[in-house]
Amino acid sequence: MDDLPNARGLFGQYANCLNVGYNAIEFVLDFGQYYPGEDAPQVALRIVTSPAYAKRFSAVLERALEDYVASHGSVPEA
Repeated sequence: MDDLPNARGLFGQYANCLNVGYNAIEFVLDFGQYYPGEDAPQVALRIVTSPAYAKRFSAVLERALEDYVASHGSVPEA
């Protein structure tokens, strides 16, 4: 993330849950927080994007996970 040219001043939000929906023209990604004892997750961010960008996002995330495993070992199941 250090290579993003406009990353300074961005607000970070922790997310431990993700819901993905889609229709014929878009993907909807809801990132949020959920903790045991709560009725439902609190959605913090919704990203709406095209199927092509969702596919690219998936590829970038997969590559980052592969790099993480190479550097830090396996990722435990949540």
